[in-house]
Amino acid sequence: MSDVGQREIFTQSKVIRLLVNNLGYEYLGNWYERDNTNIMESLLQQNLEARGYDVTLIRRAIQQFTKEASLPAGGSLYEVNRKVYGLLRYGVKVQRSASESFETVWLIDWVNPCTNHFAVAEEVTVKGHYTKRPDLVVYVNGIALGVMELKRSKVSVSEGIRQNIGNQKPEFIRSFFTTVQLLFAGNDVEGLRYGVIDTPEKYWLQWKESSDVQEPLNRGVLQMLDKSRFLEIIHDFMVFDAGIKKTCRHNQYFGVRAAQERIQKREGGIIWHTQGSGKSLTMVWLAKWIRENRANSRVLIITDRTELDEQITKVFSGVDESITRATSGENLLGLLNKNQPWLMCSLVHKFRGDNESTSDDEASKFLHELKKSKVQGFEPKGDLFVFVDEAHRTQSGKLHAVMKGLLPDAMFIGFTGTPLLKKDKAKSIETFGSYIHTYKFDEAVEDGVVLDLRYEARDIKQRLTGQQQIDEWFDLQTKGMTNLTKHNLKRRWATIKEVTSAEPRVRMIAQDILMDMGRQPRLLDGRGNALLVCSSVYQACKFYDIFSKTSLAGKVAIITSYGPTAASISKEDSGAGHNEALAKYDTYRRMLASYFQVPEDEAVSRINDFEKEIKEQFIKYPGQMRLLIVVDKLLTGFDAPSATYLYIDKKMQDHGLFQAICRVNRLDSDDKKYGYIVDYQDLFQSINKVVDDYTSDAFADYDKEDVDGLLKDRVREERKDLDKALEYLEALCEPVEPPQGTLQFQHYFCAIESGNTEQLKANESRRVDLYKGVASLVQAFSNLANRMDEAGYSAIEEERIRKRVKFFADVRDEVKLGAGENVDLKQFEAGMRALLDTYIMADLPRKLATFNQGLVDLIAKQGFSVIDQLPPGVKKDRKALTETIVNNVRKTIVDERAMNPKYYDQMSTLLDDLIEKRCQEAIEYEEYLANLIEITKKVRRGTGGHGKYPNWATSQAQQAFVDFAWPEGISFDIEDLFSVIQNQKDHGWVGHPQKRKALARTIYLNSSGELEKSVVEELLTLLERHHEFQ
Repeated sequence: MSDVGQREIFTQSKVIRLLVNNLGYEYLGNWYERDNTNIMESLLQQNLEARGYDVTLIRRAIQQFTKEASLPAGGSLYEVNRKVYGLLRYGVKVQRSASESFETVWLIDWVNPCTNHFAVAEEVTVKGHYTKRPDLVVYVNGIALGVMELKRSKVSVSEGIRQNIGNQKPEFIRSFFTTVQLLFAGNDVEGLRYGVIDTPEKYWLQWKESSDVQEPLNRGVLQMLDKSRFLEIIHDFMVFDAGIKKTCRHNQYFGVRAAQERIQKREGGIIWHTQGSGKSLTMVWLAKWIRENRANSRVLIITDRTELDEQITKVFSGVDESITRATSGENLLGLLNKNQPWLMCSLVHKFRGDNESTSDDEASKFLHELKKSKVQGFEPKGDLFVFVDEAHRTQSGKLHAVMKGLLPDAMFIGFTGTPLLKKDKAKSIETFGSYIHTYKFDEAVEDGVVLDLRYEARDIKQRLTGQQQIDEWFDLQTKGMTNLTKHNLKRRWATIKEVTSAEPRVRMIAQDILMDMGRQPRLLDGRGNALLVCSSVYQACKFYDIFSKTSLAGKVAIITSYGPTAASISKEDSGAGHNEALAKYDTYRRMLASYFQVPEDEAVSRINDFEKEIKEQFIKYPGQMRLLIVVDKLLTGFDAPSATYLYIDKKMQDHGLFQAICRVNRLDSDDKKYGYIVDYQDLFQSINKVVDDYTSDAFADYDKEDVDGLLKDRVREERKDLDKALEYLEALCEPVEPPQGTLQFQHYFCAIESGNTEQLKANESRRVDLYKGVASLVQAFSNLANRMDEAGYSAIEEERIRKRVKFFADVRDEVKLGAGENVDLKQFEAGMRALLDTYIMADLPRKLATFNQGLVDLIAKQGFSVIDQLPPGVKKDRKALTETIVNNVRKTIVDERAMNPKYYDQMSTLLDDLIEKRCQEAIEYEEYLANLIEITKKVRRGTGGHGKYPNWATSQAQQAFVDFAWPEGISFDIEDLFSVIQNQKDHGWVGHPQKRKALARTIYLNSSGELEKSVVEELLTLLERHHEFQ
């Protein structure tokens, strides 16, 4: 029998067999009928007894552990999980009696994994505000450490991820996850994904390790849930980092493991993990392992930049590890000459010039200070490990000789995020040793750790010389845009022409960037922003002066190491007019005064605050800070901000260029697909030749294999994206019945039978694929909309593609409307709508349904008039129109039924009767539509008016109370009971077991004992859903 598309229960059973037969887990059974918790005390007690713990210690340890693992109402899952992790990892400290000393009870035996009891249960029912049932739960010694959601092969693993995320919400079973350390989601096609508590979907990871096992899911389960591996990841690779729990990627795990093996052999080396792949946390995990596994160990981290030094301090502080920063060479020697602290960091040098580079003389000053400060009797204490960050810059031959002289017994490990230059490789290997572990750029792109880079060289002088060329260029660039967009761009062009500058080329580049701001993905909708790299602070100031007179005014800033001090211009004013120094001074002061809205003299004293606030705006609110102009600063370091576009107008090469372009490949939102490099210096000599290999010229000093796949030609790759996106949607929609009109698409993606909730649910994955596919198609088309001929499309092909993009966008809008869908794809909506408006739609569309407002809401407010606002394909087809309304109403009934089951059941019956009459042609279309709209209004109201309810029941909550399934023959007055509940309920009773129990007793006593316990529980569940009763 084929396993293609098999139900997820079969996938679930297969995983259980792997865990039991291959990995030695015990199968605990199907726990569907049980009320389960995350701590099975009986199993925990059995294991502790088997490991020889005293009964008294066991009882007290379990009592303390269960207390710490409980999540109070409104409590933080992060904080409770962190406390639980501390008890798991470091043991529970308990006393036999108050007079005796504390003893440690290890709930998990980390040293001998096989002495622990590993078990798995399926369909684990957990009761919360709403009951949930994880597919599989992994218990170790009775403690739930892993949760797994599985999907059939044709359902995306993303569904399992979202299910895990949803289950952690307060209204579901958040408290169950206080002990859980690893979460998994998988299917047979995509394999296994993993994360920790509160991990957003885009940060879920995939394990990669060579194996003879071919099936992706089997391979992932066997590798990650191996008993030793599972416990090792939990013990050695978890971190609570300033409010966010994190675990390791595979490259971090294997990098640390490889370093551990080198440490055992006392052999140094280099860890090269590409920019953005988590190098700082690799340092943290390795340092913590060294401390716990090497006697008298100490770690010294060496950097060469203040911002790196500060960031390393922040990273370690964020994981509750105190790190001591050396303030000078003498202070560093003093720290090394003592037994404490165990963790230190130091700058190699700290003085930099205006161009942020460091001279050999300045480096030598630091070394001289170290030599001079080495007093008689100096002897480094402890087993010393030296981490050298950005090893390609920090560890010159001279420095290494001095450091080895000072620390002859230390072990050196170099860390780098960029490949080593060919000329440096031999020296670096001689200094540190060979590569310990590598994780290159192309591997990180494949894993989705960083984004692919798209490169484009622009020859500004050729394109923008003379009015005729400008007109031709304008016509070319605005090809395919709406009249409104063309008008806006012309206004911007007029603004640019009015700006005077002594540097025409700067003005031309500024105009080019402004054009991009109005047409390029993510820049157009304000969801992304850009960095402009200049050759000097003076050039940066010229750019700022231009941009501050355009639409970017207030949304552009300069960040460099320059400070407008009086000393910087004290000898510059010759009386012959402004020179560069005076121009920089004036521009900086104006910029600071404009930002803080204070006089210039006051503003200059706040330059540090300026940099901090500007970086925060750039990262968190890209629409408010759209362009940062830099020279060298912000291009390196852990906190260098991410952008979508990098504009380069500076001669760069080697490490500086590599790190700069990696500013735009970071994952910072779900809709960011690529990082874009725009090169005005033609660093890769690509304008006049076809370039397949960007390792030449600017990267000529790297070995080819070290930078393979770093940059890809933008136009060529964007054509591939467009063809692929169009092909995907054509294939997705191929099964739709002819003539592939509105009704046929509604039947295929929504439901064949009007309002059939089973069919709507069954087709949900199809709709999600459609929505994502259309978002990708629109994005791909907009990337090439003005350069279709450059990409090799003929005029006929271009027009055909444009029509297909519009067609699929219309299909998507109609399907979403027809399904009454509120799928959270907000991350694609703003950008996609802006791109559609710019490149495809002739008229600005009126949005009918947004994420917060659907068709049912609009009908309730506007009645019949809303029909005129529907998409043409829907309102012109009578059947499609009524089916769209029915689907929306049915979905609302299903979603809202819990608020008042009796009322919404009546609405459902009314709807069924109306549909049946129409099917039997007992009523005309116009009457059917009128009745349908009337039912829609009632469903949205959620109340039946005042005629059928007592006068006191005026709100939806009160009417739901009247409609409750009261037992027949009750003698007490419902209104009196309502008043008692409202007057005697404790504030915050929802989610508080004791207060809830007290209210249940109040209800029981005031109903003359006529309500059984189960009925009281049902009533409380109803009350919980209404804010009026909370």
